[in-house]
Amino acid sequence: MTENNISAISTALGVGGVAIIRISGESPLQIAKAMFKPNKNINVSDFEPYKLYTGEIDGGTFKDYGMCVYFKAPKSFTGEDMVEFHCHGGTAITQGILKRTLELGCEMAGKGEFTKRAFLNGKLSLSSAEGLINMINSESEAQVRAGYNLYREKLKTKTCEMQAVLTEILAEIDANIDFPEDDIEEYKLSAIKKKLENCNIEIEKLISGYRLGSRIKNGVNVAIVGRPNTGKSSILNTLLGFDKAIVTDIAGTTRDIVEGSINIKGVKFNLYDTAGIRESGDYIEVLGIERSKKMIDSADLVLFVLDATEVVNDEDLQIRKAIENKNKITVFNKTDKKQTILTCGIDLLVSAKTGFNIDILKNMMYNKTIDIIDTGAELLTEERHYRAFIKTNEHLKNSIENIETVPLDILSVDIKAAWEYLGEISGLTASEEIINEIFSKFCVGK
Repeated sequence: MTENNISAISTALGVGGVAIIRISGESPLQIAKAMFKPNKNINVSDFEPYKLYTGEIDGGTFKDYGMCVYFKAPKSFTGEDMVEFHCHGGTAITQGILKRTLELGCEMAGKGEFTKRAFLNGKLSLSSAEGLINMINSESEAQVRAGYNLYREKLKTKTCEMQAVLTEILAEIDANIDFPEDDIEEYKLSAIKKKLENCNIEIEKLISGYRLGSRIKNGVNVAIVGRPNTGKSSILNTLLGFDKAIVTDIAGTTRDIVEGSINIKGVKFNLYDTAGIRESGDYIEVLGIERSKKMIDSADLVLFVLDATEVVNDEDLQIRKAIENKNKITVFNKTDKKQTILTCGIDLLVSAKTGFNIDILKNMMYNKTIDIIDTGAELLTEERHYRAFIKTNEHLKNSIENIETVPLDILSVDIKAAWEYLGEISGLTASEEIINEIFSKFCVGK
């Protein structure tokens, strides 16, 4: 699928050692001929593919010494002919060379246009493209691993295998509908049911992994809660390793949610220091408390902070009751000071001031929210995939339940619908709206 030439800067903008300007389309070598003078006595049109050549890059109003490489279709990222200029990193140099490619007939690439062309030319699937953007945007090792698994087509491969099974089933059903005088044998019907059940088992495994996959992609949300002045903000600052929240001895200092993130064993944890929960006549503080309650509802983990120097009171007990069904860790802070009698289901004694047991707290946070991560597993990280598998699951269940009671043409409706939803993941049935939404997440130059 050959298209017009597009070009863009493919490395981060700003000063750096090396920058890359990428061209893809119908005739990038023609652009290279006009802009690149190799050191060796060789014509650009005779370049050996996938080999770097040193020489002079003509930026129009200036020249730079760099390299040029030619990628021959279809063995390129986009599946089209491609050329890259590797120049010295710097705003003026890279922008100048890009400008020259545009003057010579290239069009400016849009967001994710190189990757979109790769998809349209069959070089990667939609799910692989989503894995790629997840890797680029990763903030933790776990996010990189999950994105890489998606990028390497693990999910697409499994999805296509299930689609192939459903295609076989539909073909068998269609053949029987075309020749109704040959009733489908009972053993064949049983075999079809078994295939549908096996597909559904695989889908339910994938669905069950979404909760962990979502945490790995987006981070684990941790709400730090408690009544005012128990040291919630101090714990946030200590976990982060710097002062993010204002800390005073005045109860109610934190009036809105203060957030930050840390990395624990390669997983991102999003920390939310909430306003101290109590009865208050202060309108602004009341708004902060309401936001705190909403944060608690959506959190993956609640860090319930109590004051080790004070007796547990009714406010503490009310908060504990409000979060009794939440995944939580109960900690007593300020253990560097004189302690009172501690109750209320202690999980850990800590001191935000001295750092006592903070590393143990981090381990507990990880163990409370993250199962053993299989780096080779096809964890669902995208809500789009999760929704598609949920719909597939519904239609397969209908077909399994009705296989012996409804006519075959009615049965095929659910099976075809399941195939269609799987196609949203493999890319075989994805709408233009879905495709455009995915590639809009990319930066220009990728």
